[in-house]
Amino acid sequence: MTTTHTATTELDLACQVIETVRRLAGPAAQAEATVTRADLALTRFANSFIHQNVAETNVAVRLRLHVDGRTAAGSGSVGTREGLRALVERTLAAVRLGPPDPAWPGLAPPAPIPSGVPFDEATAYAEPGERADRVRAFVAAADGLETAGYCRTAHRSSAFANSAGHSAQGRMAEAAMDGIARTGTSDGVARLAADRLADLDGSVLGACAAGKARAATDHVELPPGRYEVVLEPAAVADLLQNLSLYGFNGKRHNERQSFAEPGTAQFDPALTLVDDPLDGSGLPFDVEGTGRAALSLVDAGITRAVAHDRRSAAVAGTTSTGHAVPGGAAWGPMPRNLRLTATSAGSVGPAETGPAATIEPRTPQADESGGPPRFSGTDTGAVVDPDTAELVTTVRRGLLVSDFWYTRVLDPKSLVITGLTRNGVWLVEDGVVTRAVRDLRFTEAYPRALGPGAVLGAGRRPARQPDHVDGLWWEAPALRLASWNFTGGASG
Repeated sequence: MTTTHTATTELDLACQVIETVRRLAGPAAQAEATVTRADLALTRFANSFIHQNVAETNVAVRLRLHVDGRTAAGSGSVGTREGLRALVERTLAAVRLGPPDPAWPGLAPPAPIPSGVPFDEATAYAEPGERADRVRAFVAAADGLETAGYCRTAHRSSAFANSAGHSAQGRMAEAAMDGIARTGTSDGVARLAADRLADLDGSVLGACAAGKARAATDHVELPPGRYEVVLEPAAVADLLQNLSLYGFNGKRHNERQSFAEPGTAQFDPALTLVDDPLDGSGLPFDVEGTGRAALSLVDAGITRAVAHDRRSAAVAGTTSTGHAVPGGAAWGPMPRNLRLTATSAGSVGPAETGPAATIEPRTPQADESGGPPRFSGTDTGAVVDPDTAELVTTVRRGLLVSDFWYTRVLDPKSLVITGLTRNGVWLVEDGVVTRAVRDLRFTEAYPRALGPGAVLGAGRRPARQPDHVDGLWWEAPALRLASWNFTGGASG
């Protein structure tokens, strides 16, 4: 099946759903339908061997109906005429039983849709051997350490139609690799997402993961308290994900449950945050058919906007920004492709076009106190990229953090989060990595940690971190922050 035929078929299915609604519910019914074909291929490895290669193709049909002042949504996976009719009948039955919906914002009118992101055919239709090559390189670069993880490729092609005469089509492809290397007592991780599989180098990722694992042995415990931190991109990605879900969500903002105050300098002036689906693996329209474009959320520290779907935009007296998601009436809209960058005044490290900084080889030296080895120079295990290396050298005493996990929201409005460090924490003294540290629990207000004066430095090279859902990604540089509140050990 050619790519053109696939897109046409999906649009035909969406139009069939709308026509079926007209026949069964009459011309007054308002309806929108989205048909998405998703192809996901995944190569998993554990114990340094590939143990599973899977590929699946799913077709999802989503219908939202508004009839006689009531709204209901339904979904299915059967694209036959009978399957589409059954979906319409189920959704019609649900809408007749539903409560009145006075906040219904109406359908998106016909409007031009952006052309979308460049589409890499080689990634969309990658063979298992191409993913296996990257796994092999990851395992080899770990040089004897036990490894586990995955390499995936994904391809989505989607079409939209509604009863107002609006339609849209788009497609995207992405690749991601996520792996760990493990010693008997420590883990190291490396992960990266890209628009092209060709941009993922398994050997580089494997060497980074193995270096971190070896550098994280013989860890010591530190007392709770506030520490200066250097957060690597994987840790910063957790900040972006929670800011997206809770902070820049237009529904939560309307309900006064978001910290965001557009027009206010809520972040450090070093930071700019943009949701940019068309410069990465994103479709050019949302589930309401609204075209998507770059949305500036934070500009040089000043909060500029929150994301809206049609419902939250109507309440706020503005227009949709193209961020509707399935179930958005309950949850609200969310940015899904966030890129955090540093202004020139706040960035550190060599320019993007300049030569990469040199990281000195790891040279452990015996500690006179009899403790774990101390490292002279920048440690190639704990520090794996030039930007992080530059940030570390400016820290008098603080922590280098690889990753956060198991983060949970304690206060949604102020966005106080508790969670754990993972995959490596190190003590930094006078610009030198000196000790591996046992994992710590933290409780921190993310906006406060990124607030005015709190960002002491930021890398110039954002790294895209994959989400567990294809089409979502978080791109961030390493950050040096003035303070992070660690409340105890990981088991506390």
